[in-house]
This record gives sequence, structure tokens and C-alpha cells, in this order.
Amino acid sequence: MLFGATGGSLHGPRLHGDVLPGGDWALFGPDGTMTLDVRLTLRAHDGALAHMTYGGRWVTPPPLREALADPAERLRIDPARYYFRTTPVFEPGAETYVWLNGIVCVGSGCLVQDGIAYKVSQVL
Repeated sequence: MLFGATGGSLHGPRLHGDVLPGGDWALFGPDGTMTLDVRLTLRAHDGALAHMTYGGRWVTPPPLREALADPAERLRIDPARYYFRTTPVFEPGAETYVWLNGIVCVGSGCLVQDGIAYKVSQVL
């Protein structure tokens, strides 16, 4: 299934800017696991562009599936009750952000009012 990311923003100590609209592929397994294949473009505050891809898994336990599908209930569920992790990879176009080529990151996703939010951290 293909979803269209509508955009967003990113905030960090070395990189901040906008997430441009793009595409998300998701494969839904019968066990409640969603496998992600996402490809997006980031625009830094200085206008520089970077390509970001990430795979990941979103595992929803059976007792939560109905509530997560309900717009009125989904935000009341503690994200610790489901598993939503990603592994972003960056490909910057500007020399300013070439440092992104040499890092490994892990992201943790959760549902928010306007869609999905991720906390992405560099693995040290």
C-alpha cells in the first residue's frame, strides 16, 4: 500500500527544516506487523536538500488494533504499548551536511494529532 506523506518539520541541534511531501510504502502482515519503506526529501533551514530513506517495523498487538484504527481513541494509547522503530539513512546534496553520510540513526515513532512523529537519534 502506498501512503503520501504530507510533509512536516524536523528539529535538531545540527539539522532543522522541513520534510517535503513524499511517498511511504507499507506492507501489512497478517500478524499485525507493518513493514515500512519510506523515501522523503528534507529541506534544511538554509535551503539545502537531503534525501532520506528508512525502513522499519510497526508492530501492533491484537488488543490495540481496533483502538488504533479509531481516530477518537488512537491518541489515547501510550506509544510504549506498540513497537514502532525505523532506521533512517541520509544522502545530503550540500557539503554542509556531508556528516550525515557517516552516521547511523534509529527512530522511534508514535501517533500524534496530525499523523506520525519520530524521535530520531544518532547511535554513538
